[in-house]
Amino acid sequence: MSRFAGPVRVAVRGVMRRSGLLTAVFALAVGIAVAFGASAAQPQPRAHVYLLRGLLNIFSLGMDTLADELKRRDVDATVHSYGDWQTLADQAAADYKAGKEAPIILIGHSLGADSVMEMAAYLGRKGVPVALVVPFDCIKSCAASDNVAHVLNLTHSGTYAYVRGGPGFHGTLSNIDVSSDPDIDHINIDKSPRLHARVVAEVLAVVGNHKSAPTKNRNGADARTARPATLPEQGGLKQNANNPASPPHKPPAGTQSLHTEEIPN
Repeated sequence: MSRFAGPVRVAVRGVMRRSGLLTAVFALAVGIAVAFGASAAQPQPRAHVYLLRGLLNIFSLGMDTLADELKRRDVDATVHSYGDWQTLADQAAADYKAGKEAPIILIGHSLGADSVMEMAAYLGRKGVPVALVVPFDCIKSCAASDNVAHVLNLTHSGTYAYVRGGPGFHGTLSNIDVSSDPDIDHINIDKSPRLHARVVAEVLAVVGNHKSAPTKNRNGADARTARPATLPEQGGLKQNANNPASPPHKPPAGTQSLHTEEIPN
């Protein structure tokens, strides 16, 4: 029996070595598979449109209609009271930094329009870019903050309510003046199908660009440069320089883009 003890021990050690190697290879394969699966399952940031109603939360139901139009196009859109803008901004900033939410789009009517301008500036102070802001007839004159890529200002109040570029703003700015349309006033501007079509086109351009060109980093660069190829218009446009927005949050020095239009009835 002793003649076989040595070879048996050698064979056993060989089997154990091979078994250990196979175990290590198997463990490595499992680790790679788990890591790959976790990476593949990592949710991609999703665009979010925040719509804010105005006074008493009852005079801006066009925001609800617009949200429904966007949802039918698979865009995440939520409607809120204008007074909730700071709470919403805090949550949006947290979701953006966690990689859950981008690009961020803000739309509001009346006091809600003022609030989306404030919300955008507040997000800027938190280092969060905003791809698009659409105020429907601001109550006061507002300035676009430097973290905003594009402002589409829809106004019935004339030049008083035109949005201007604030310090460091290098995005694109469009003031759409509908004061010549007798069928539109401050109360119903948020319900105009024509303006809704314009806004939906702008939002889909931002969201479509975000989906077709994956973000190179988490600063919203791709979302910021989105511009629609074609938009519903009705003649009589007045336009000056229109340079696209530059990179994220703190864009380099350049010429502020201005785009002023008047849409007659």
